[in-house]
Amino acid sequence: MEDTPLLGRARANIWALSRSLSRYERVDDEGNNEPVVHRTLGMFAGVFCPVALSMFSTLLFLRSGFQVGQAGILESVAMLVLAYFILVMTVLSICAISTNGALEGGGAYSNVLATGLYVSGFVEAVLDNFGYGGTMLKEGDFHLRGVNEEWWKYLYSSIVLAFCMLVVIVGSSMFAKTSLFIFMVVIVCTLSVFISIFAKNEEFNLKPPDTNKYIHRNKSTCHEHNLTYTGLSAATFKENIYSEYEVDYITKEDASFATVFAIVFSSVTGILNGANMSGELKEPSKAIPRGTLGAVCFTFIVYLIEVILISGSNNRCLLLNNYIFLQEINLWGPFVLIGIFAATLSAALGNLIGASRILQALANDHLFGVFLKPATKTACGGNPYVAVLISWILVQLVLLVGSLNAIAPINSVFFLLSYASVNLACLGLELASAPNFRPTFKYFTWYTCGCGLVGSMIMCFLISPLYSSIAIVIMLLLAIGLHFRSLPSQWGSISQALIFHQVRKYLLMLDLRKAHIKFWRPQILLLVAQPRQCWELIDFINDIKKGGLFVIGHVKVDSLDNHISDPILEEYPRWLSLIDNLKVKAFIELTMANSISEGLQHLLRISGLGGMKPNTVCLGFYDDAAPEDSFLKIVRKRRRLLLLPENGNAFQLDDKFQDIRKVDEPKNLDQEEYVKLIRDSLKMSKNVCLCRGFHHLSKQNITNSHNGNFYIDVWPVNLFRPDTASYFDNTCLFMLQLACILDMVPAWRKHTKLRVFLCLNAQTDDTLQKEQKLDAFLHKLRILAKIKIVTWDHLDHHLPKNHWKAKRRHKWLHSIPCLRTL
Repeated sequence: MEDTPLLGRARANIWALSRSLSRYERVDDEGNNEPVVHRTLGMFAGVFCPVALSMFSTLLFLRSGFQVGQAGILESVAMLVLAYFILVMTVLSICAISTNGALEGGGAYSNVLATGLYVSGFVEAVLDNFGYGGTMLKEGDFHLRGVNEEWWKYLYSSIVLAFCMLVVIVGSSMFAKTSLFIFMVVIVCTLSVFISIFAKNEEFNLKPPDTNKYIHRNKSTCHEHNLTYTGLSAATFKENIYSEYEVDYITKEDASFATVFAIVFSSVTGILNGANMSGELKEPSKAIPRGTLGAVCFTFIVYLIEVILISGSNNRCLLLNNYIFLQEINLWGPFVLIGIFAATLSAALGNLIGASRILQALANDHLFGVFLKPATKTACGGNPYVAVLISWILVQLVLLVGSLNAIAPINSVFFLLSYASVNLACLGLELASAPNFRPTFKYFTWYTCGCGLVGSMIMCFLISPLYSSIAIVIMLLLAIGLHFRSLPSQWGSISQALIFHQVRKYLLMLDLRKAHIKFWRPQILLLVAQPRQCWELIDFINDIKKGGLFVIGHVKVDSLDNHISDPILEEYPRWLSLIDNLKVKAFIELTMANSISEGLQHLLRISGLGGMKPNTVCLGFYDDAAPEDSFLKIVRKRRRLLLLPENGNAFQLDDKFQDIRKVDEPKNLDQEEYVKLIRDSLKMSKNVCLCRGFHHLSKQNITNSHNGNFYIDVWPVNLFRPDTASYFDNTCLFMLQLACILDMVPAWRKHTKLRVFLCLNAQTDDTLQKEQKLDAFLHKLRILAKIKIVTWDHLDHHLPKNHWKAKRRHKWLHSIPCLRTL
């Protein structure tokens, strides 16, 4: 048995989840062993540090004051609890999936957005400190231009991003090894903030940074000289309890719970960084759960302490008008600056590395064919430099959005969608009760996955209904594209497990004893000897099934004793490729028997399941018509319409089935056995349709017609008793039902008309009365059809006088093609 793949394998959308492969030596598509991936990282350095660094990022030093100033202490704590609730529920799903088998890599490609966010935060800190009026400069010192000019900020962001790109291309492995050191630097800087708040108890005023030309608008007492650090004070804490949403001086837009939450959540979206590194971990199934949960708990405690200390020591004017106030209240200001640089730059590098690796994984899985093929190229050391360049270009586009606060809502929406997909994948595996879903991590259930899924989607639309709708549309388009694309690899799919689970449940609910004639529909078994001769018939039966069961059956005359293994298993994929290429909604049932009649009995008994069993058997007509190859018509039509090459893969069906029978070759079925097929079907209470002349049917000619001169002709005559001409019996009703179903198909309804033939004896029958009676009957059945009167005298001149045996040969029903029912 194979292990259940990570996140249901690669799901490609805007947050495309990457593949998961064996952690040990794996085998490629040609059966060759690929080299073993070297795994060197442990839990702390490989999971805890990357996750914690990414979750600290911008909120820790740059936006904690903004959060408290806008939302107040109560709503700030509520935001943290809500954000971390979603994160914890998602982490439980990640832990369940990551402990269900061996892993190589995984993640969300929304890392591109996160990279842009962190680069913007880094540049904001640089300008606030080294731009005009910066906190780290004295009057007259050289300063950077562009404090209030967006294109200068974009230039600086591009320079920083170019540096990150070079680091990722040249020395990404070195950066991964230094993450522990960077983490320790951030922790020291964070401790300096906490110590400074306790150490500095005196009250003093600060000024807003030069980037802020806006002072808190609603308080007349809130001027530049009133941006006060009070030290820990109960009065200050009380002042900051409730929210007072004001204008954000960077975006110049009114803040709200949703916008502040978006910034908070965008700063703590690093929980997948451990999964991103799973290809480098010694024991990913142990390291990912422990490291991720540990980092989540640790960062939550740090943020909670910071929010409480900030709200009790800084008045609201300061928090609303100076986002870098922590530098000025610190015992040594550069500590905070170093922390900002370390947290934002390391997070940007980590996400750019993760984005490039995920893009490479998507390319290696051939999910988007030639579009991502360049991303598979790597340098001598295995570094995917093309994937890095593509990710760098995408981040450059993200930077055009603007500042950190402008990118944050988009980043939060896409990460929330990626978390929703993780929870959905885990929920699907849990609900499907897949036997191979046996994670060693037991602290999750279907409702934790459901809570994470629902919470992610609710907050997604709360932050931005527009961005959420756009992201979901893009995601669905990519998912639909992948659904209709034939992927080169075979992976375990959550969708298949869910479909199996639901189908089994509803089949058990489908009770034959509750069947009613009002909801009857044809469930057809079409017996096919040579599929190359009956493409038109297969397509026609597909049209008249009306959402019912359509089974293509084939009998191989042979004995299992003559074979080492079952030859049916070898033939089954060929027939599946047949229905794939013909694009019909049918099932395949193959059997082996000593005779075709015996095989038909097998098929009638075993085809379908539960309440979905064939009620109608369709047989080709037994005549002397010369066999024609239908596949040649398909090839010519598709090449003409689609301009496909001669050796296109879509036209290799002729290699899968034997050549058609030549005219002088004997048939595999004699007349006696053909009659036995009909008799056995009737014995087993099945409707029987005899299909003649369908190789002459050209559906394309009908659908391309604009004159509407094509008819669906129905002869309501019981073939067992054609002289009665009764259209009220079951046989005639069955033919009318099939005709109505065919007339419901849009392609037929648009280009054809329904016509019912009324056969009369001109000498004895009242023509007008019979016609009115049939018209009333059709009206009662809600069948819109034209009545065509045909007299027996008109038919008799084609036949020997009083020779009803000749009539029963049905030469008077020689319209081509025709469907005759018994």
